Amino acid sequence: MAPVDTEKHEGPSARTVSALVDDAAERLAAVGIDTPREDAEAMVADAIGVKPEELSVDSADDVSPDVAADIEEKVRKRVEHQPLAYVLGRAPFRDLEIAVDPRVLWPRKETELLVEVGTKLPQGARVHEVGTGSGAIALALMSERPDLKITASDLSPEAVEAARENAERLGLDLDVRVGKGLPADLGEVDLIIANLPYITDETINDRSPEIRAEPLIAITGDCGADGLGVIRGLVAETPSGTRMALEHDTHHGPAMRELLRDAETLRDYEGNERVSVGLAP
Repeated sequence: MAPVDTEKHEGPSARTVSALVDDAAERLAAVGIDTPREDAEAMVADAIGVKPEELSVDSADDVSPDVAADIEEKVRKRVEHQPLAYVLGRAPFRDLEIAVDPRVLWPRKETELLVEVGTKLPQGARVHEVGTGSGAIALALMSERPDLKITASDLSPEAVEAARENAERLGLDLDVRVGKGLPADLGEVDLIIANLPYITDETINDRSPEIRAEPLIAITGDCGADGLGVIRGLVAETPSGTRMALEHDTHHGPAMRELLRDAETLRDYEGNERVSVGLAP
């Protein structure tokens, strides 16, 4: 019987910035990571304590053993298809840096459309976000429009905890509570905003493997066969005539325009239909 190879990858023998970036990029590419070089530079920069754009990728300077070990641990996690945002512990969103971990989804750029809708509200308008997760949407809106009255909720106690931590770190006083759908004592609001689960148990297999590291309750939930189950539930409990801004999958635009009254669908930065805005029927 052939001997079993138990040797573990220890990274490059030379601990230079250049060698570490090259090694990390090669290993990420080998497991099918779409942006191996960019991810490698982000992780090396994070371990060194600089921004990726400040990283001298051709540097022959040695890094300390502790930094090299930190880089190796980050690369190991990314090779296992943990999202880069989880590996780094943060993700950019609008003008904020949001702390993220497996308790919550990491915020995507296309979700910034929801914030844009909120920024166009009149002075002093009241907004409630359902399914806040990390708090990224509500906190970005609070940062850009401090005149708005913003509250948020999530059915996950762990997510609410994460949102509160982000609010405290950013110095924003976000009223966020645990609850499914609209809070019973919410009262009248000018906008309900939400990025709810919309991926089905079948279509999740068409996504990148990283998505399975995120909380499934925030991805598939009770979406049903067409992915709109959770969204329909929120629309159904929302008082008639209330304005809503809802993120959805790229093929959901026509269904959303039927679900909401006087609806329009906005396109994201890639040109895909992503957010529908309209009135609860």
